[in-house]
Amino acid sequence: MTIVATDSPAAPALRRFALRGYVPLFPPFAVLLLFFAVPIGMMIGISFQDPKTAQFSLGSYQRFLTDGLIIAGLFRTMLMSGLVAICVTVMAYPVAYFLARSTSRWRAIVFALAIAPELAGVVLRTYGWLIILEDRGFVNDALIWLGLVSSPLPLAKNLFGVVVGLTHVVLPFGILALLTSIQGIDPNIEKAAQILGASRLSVIRHILLPLSIPGIVSSLLISFTMAASAYATPALLGGARFKVLATMISEQIMFYINWPMAAVMAIVLLVLMLAITFAGGRVETRLHKKLNV
Repeated sequence: MTIVATDSPAAPALRRFALRGYVPLFPPFAVLLLFFAVPIGMMIGISFQDPKTAQFSLGSYQRFLTDGLIIAGLFRTMLMSGLVAICVTVMAYPVAYFLARSTSRWRAIVFALAIAPELAGVVLRTYGWLIILEDRGFVNDALIWLGLVSSPLPLAKNLFGVVVGLTHVVLPFGILALLTSIQGIDPNIEKAAQILGASRLSVIRHILLPLSIPGIVSSLLISFTMAASAYATPALLGGARFKVLATMISEQIMFYINWPMAAVMAIVLLVLMLAITFAGGRVETRLHKKLNV
């Protein structure tokens, strides 16, 4: 006996209905293609050009791998971004926990203060820190007036000043990332552990921190990527001697008119952030598996 499979009359209608579900994806896909994929493709093409002849060349990549100043800028970028990510996550965690668990009237005030820095521009906030940290700034003047130091401390135009400024810029994003994660943890779990005799420190160490790993990883990744791609704060608080990839890209375009070299640096910076994000996702997955076991 032979059975011939035929489409039911409703099958074409079902297929059309299924295709309609993808229609809302077309506008954002077109925007990403036009304003992200196409510029990235053009940048990749420019990176393989010779700065003088515009012919195909790997000279910019070779220079990137052999130039000591550029390699130092790359490591300085990674160090700066790593320190900012750690500082933001450590400082944001207690604030996010308070916002997630508090029911007092101070919650709204703390939340407003945590988000308030985003109401001002990055350049404005950076200049504020420059006034505070420079040699004749508020901190050094206060320390000298109190007699604690005899000469100004080097608080600006170096790694310390840039990390402080970027931590202030990125901190609200770390708070929001951790707040979302902590809010998803049932507070009754903490109460049950305390009723069973666990100390507050044990509850934080064995319950709260493991369950909030997704928020911690998100805070670290967001802070790292934002710090690595920041330009205004390293340029103003770091000064001319503190060079990271973002400021070096600007120099290659504005002063040396070397678009291929700038494109190579931008590609390396993009690949670096993608690799860190991928690695962070893998670490989060493995930690989740260990906790589930």
